Amino acid sequence: METTSRAGADGAPSTVTAEGVPATRRTVDGYLKASFPWYGLDEAFTGPRWLMHVTAAADDTVQHGSTGHGEEPVVRADAGAEKARFAVVVTVGSSPVRHSDDGTGVLDATTVSSAAWLAGSGLLDCTWPPQMDHTLRGEWLNQQIETAFELADDLGRDPWSTLSLPVDGVPVDFHYRESEFGWVLAGSAPEGVHIGAYGRGMSAYGLGFSVIGDIASYENENENENENANADRNGAEGVTGHMNPDGSDSRS
Repeated sequence: METTSRAGADGAPSTVTAEGVPATRRTVDGYLKASFPWYGLDEAFTGPRWLMHVTAAADDTVQHGSTGHGEEPVVRADAGAEKARFAVVVTVGSSPVRHSDDGTGVLDATTVSSAAWLAGSGLLDCTWPPQMDHTLRGEWLNQQIETAFELADDLGRDPWSTLSLPVDGVPVDFHYRESEFGWVLAGSAPEGVHIGAYGRGMSAYGLGFSVIGDIASYENENENENENANADRNGAEGVTGHMNPDGSDSRS
């Protein structure tokens, strides 16, 4: 299994801040540089879709990246928001055994285990157990990501089971596991890439995956969602501006 840096969910900066606020996502540019197709949930999913991040090697070769579906995950359980219902799809390009970027070692070929670890660590990256401060959460995250790595290295044992889901309409067997934090799955697509996924609040049993025909649509949809959210906030502020201190409407 390729040992990508364990600093982030999939080797890239986290998409959420410590306070649970979604971080600025990258634009579609990085996704367009990939030599492999990107996967997302198929057309049966009609909710919001958004870009997350892409990881590239030192020579700018895209290695893997993520796309989000549903509500944006909030890390802190006490951040004033309910647990988000989301599913993230991680697409991992197929790579052979090769030298590391710094030339000091050799990287294993990417496998389903690579996708399983990226998905497992991604789920942990957007998880913050209640009543845990920043220091304890950092220690907890390091321990849990190490466990996720070990689990991904042995997909043939518990807690992994097999779950058949459609990929471009063709049934594919995925390795699947659940935890108190959500679910994780990993498998290979007919296009020669590996697919990982993780989520919370959305059942994995009814999901399907397909090649994203226009990755830019994820960026455009996210922009539309932001515009709608801003409009809602502005509307709420406008109404609030007409409220009397006792809560009555000054316009009446």
